[in-house]
Amino acid sequence: MKAVLLSLALLAPVAQATTIQHLEPAFWWAGMKEPKLQLMVHAKDIQQAQVQLNYPGVKVTGLQKVENPNYLFVDLELSPDVKPGRFELVFTQDGEIIARHHYSLLARQPGSAQRQGFSQKDLIYLITPDRFVNGDSANDEVKGLSEGLNRASPGGRHGGDIAGMQQALPYLQQLGVTQIWPQPLTENNSPAYSYHGYAATDLYKIDPRFGSNSDYKNFVAEAKKLGIGVIQDIVVNHIGSNHWWLKDLPEKSWLNYDASFHPTNHARTTVQDPYAAKVDAKAFVDGWFVDTMPDLNQRHPLLATYLIQNSVWWVEYANLSGIREDTYSYADKNFLTAWSKRLMSEYPNFNIVGEEWSANPVVVSYWQRGKQNSDGYQSFTPSMMDFPLYYALLAALTEEEAWDKGWVKLYEALGNDVIYPDPTNLVLFEGNHDTARIFSLLNEDRDLYQMAMIYLLTAPRIPQLYYGTEILKQSPKQRDDGLVRSDFPGGWPGDTVNAFSGQGLSKAQLQAQHLVRTLANYRKTNTVLQQGKMKHFSPVHGVYSYARYQGSRQVWVFFNKSTEARTVDLNRYLELMPANARFKEVLTGQTISTKGTLELPARSSLLLELQ
Repeated sequence: MKAVLLSLALLAPVAQATTIQHLEPAFWWAGMKEPKLQLMVHAKDIQQAQVQLNYPGVKVTGLQKVENPNYLFVDLELSPDVKPGRFELVFTQDGEIIARHHYSLLARQPGSAQRQGFSQKDLIYLITPDRFVNGDSANDEVKGLSEGLNRASPGGRHGGDIAGMQQALPYLQQLGVTQIWPQPLTENNSPAYSYHGYAATDLYKIDPRFGSNSDYKNFVAEAKKLGIGVIQDIVVNHIGSNHWWLKDLPEKSWLNYDASFHPTNHARTTVQDPYAAKVDAKAFVDGWFVDTMPDLNQRHPLLATYLIQNSVWWVEYANLSGIREDTYSYADKNFLTAWSKRLMSEYPNFNIVGEEWSANPVVVSYWQRGKQNSDGYQSFTPSMMDFPLYYALLAALTEEEAWDKGWVKLYEALGNDVIYPDPTNLVLFEGNHDTARIFSLLNEDRDLYQMAMIYLLTAPRIPQLYYGTEILKQSPKQRDDGLVRSDFPGGWPGDTVNAFSGQGLSKAQLQAQHLVRTLANYRKTNTVLQQGKMKHFSPVHGVYSYARYQGSRQVWVFFNKSTEARTVDLNRYLELMPANARFKEVLTGQTISTKGTLELPARSSLLLELQ
């Protein structure tokens, strides 16, 4: 009887055609672990339609409606053995066909489910794509998009794109980079500041000023050929005010505060504070960043499913090795559990890093997978950005030594690893697109810069470098986004300085670039630094020291921040270091034979490999 009814439906008379404006996701894959798929259909008065299809292994299990009659949510179920192919969705109303839509199930890439996410083996390179390399000037101005090229403005679009990042791949490979994290590449059709990417206007489309979806997919494929993965920057907390939803919102409750602007209070501790007032907790999660970034209500089940499927879609489509989740704690925490659980269920070896901007390790650790939280909250996100250690590193390098200042801040911050379920899976960074440049924060002190780079690339973390740090990029110490995210020299025709070739770089910049390249490539092949254990020793007289070790292999780091040379008594280290140890200094290749002491020049760093 079902087959007869379906046949009758397919043979029904055709009424006036209804134009489907959006159907998302536009395609899916056969063989995903989760059998359910929900399609958002957006068309004039589509809500009253019935939906039929005829394809083995696919069935319609439900239709869901919202306040707006121009939306219909179609629930499908895919059998485990469904084959890749194409089928027709037939929309009928009052017995007449009003629309047809061809839908595809694609074949997955071999091994897709078991893809390896970024890990302690990697060095992540964060890029602001608009400010890196302009590889295709033809997409600088795109008809239909509000903001055009204005390289003279620090807050304008400068023209960097996916083609530029692809052209830079050999440079990044030689630098020792193994993962690229570009700021969001999805469409941001905002009248101003669209370059940064954090106010999406289409969650399934690459901004044409960066390139196309296929350009992005090809970029990831080319990067993988060079041993480089790509981490996508995803935002589930908010969208841009020019998102197409805002022109025809599914429901008022799609956005927090019924689509009206109420600013967040940024009180992130309210998520787990046992004394927090409900009004403060609501203001944090439901509040908007700015009036041009509407805050999404992830408690809405249809929106939650949409956002989860969107993240899975990008991983599968682009062949990603990771996700960086922006403004992590600002989204509904129960949604974040479902979101992270689904991703890690589909891709068990994948990795996700969340941004929780707090210097408090209690706040950050709350969100990491495996944390036994006092309120019972459970997360499936494996990694978080290590803001506490970042701030401790800055304090250690810039403060005068005292019993409670300087190196002891870093020493004690690392001791807080006891509260993390998986501290070595945290991402440590020297800066990002929201912070001042580290060379400027260190008062352009090259000795301190070297210490920062050595620590970044030898600490028991996943290191992340912001583009241009390797050439001593500078900025004001106070936040100034446009100047922090300045153009990478050599990325535009006519640049007199070219960091890719070295042309025009100062001696100091060339030395910094060489330092980062040496450290990164050393780490790239050194399992001690990737997977080894850590032992550190409390700071004494401006000297901080630690070892990474694995079996009989050891790598030692000594920092002397003092303006005076120090003689280090190595008897202190005999619980790990062999007596009269012999080392190779990694940066110079020099052999150092010790006889109970080690000489540290003033303001110096030593990176020693036990021989």
